[in-house]
Amino acid sequence: MKIENTKAQMRKGVLEYCILSILSRNDAYASDIIKELKEAKMIVVEGTLYPLLTRLKNDGLLSYRWEESTQGPPRKYYTIAELGSNFLKELDQSWQDLVTAVNTIKK
Repeated sequence: MKIENTKAQMRKGVLEYCILSILSRNDAYASDIIKELKEAKMIVVEGTLYPLLTRLKNDGLLSYRWEESTQGPPRKYYTIAELGSNFLKELDQSWQDLVTAVNTIKK
């Protein structure tokens, strides 16, 4: 078993949580989300992010708006919806529970 495969699966498992967390601070353009995820070592390519953003939007957790750009075509900015904020609160609690459980097991 290769460690990189396991690490990639762990990152995929929390990607949705990370995206909602980013959008809870500010509305964002997809490339800004990708940049922040890459800076955090949550390596993501556009091909991974766009389907996830679409799914989150279709689930009512996100919405988007188009903004004119001074450099090229209009940009789609994503924002967290009220349902997404509530979902994020639940994920925050689940994350804390998971961290506590893992730390208990590691002792």
